[in-house]
Amino acid sequence: MPGVGARNLPNILVTGTPGTGKSTLCQQLAEAHGLQWIEVGRLAKESGCLEEYDEEYQCPVLNEDKILDIMEDMLSEGGKIVDYHGCDFFPERWFDIVFVLRTDNTLLHDRLTNRGYTGKKLEDNIQCEIFQTILEEARESYKEEIVHELPSNSPEEMESNVDRIGLWLLNWKQDNGVL
Repeated sequence: MPGVGARNLPNILVTGTPGTGKSTLCQQLAEAHGLQWIEVGRLAKESGCLEEYDEEYQCPVLNEDKILDIMEDMLSEGGKIVDYHGCDFFPERWFDIVFVLRTDNTLLHDRLTNRGYTGKKLEDNIQCEIFQTILEEARESYKEEIVHELPSNSPEEMESNVDRIGLWLLNWKQDNGVL
């Protein structure tokens, strides 16, 4: 994959515990800035990258190697917003910036319950947020200066996040001679 300098637009990773607002944020960013939104879960399903079903968590298991092979060429072009609840298996070179969405535990519990999460799946996702699992995973997987934590509790915070990322995108374009 060519280096960052070969891309006309950056690649952005938006990650966080399920229910933190990743898809909503990514959709708004894609619409506002003309970037391509890659919803990894959907792409995996459409591309046959899901393996056996995990009964305990009530979800299919992702074949990480297969999805990475599919995504490699897509990300080499730049201009992508990748949306997924995990981040440690993506190559560091793919992303110019990583945003980890965080949500208040009570609010997250309500969001996940409304999605039908129960039992161990619900408990583990709440604990994931409490213990900052995704944030720590991002910090361990990417350079510290590209990992940013964003609150995602309200429509106002969502709007602020869209604006903040839009400003970052503008600065990236200026810094890379794209404007």
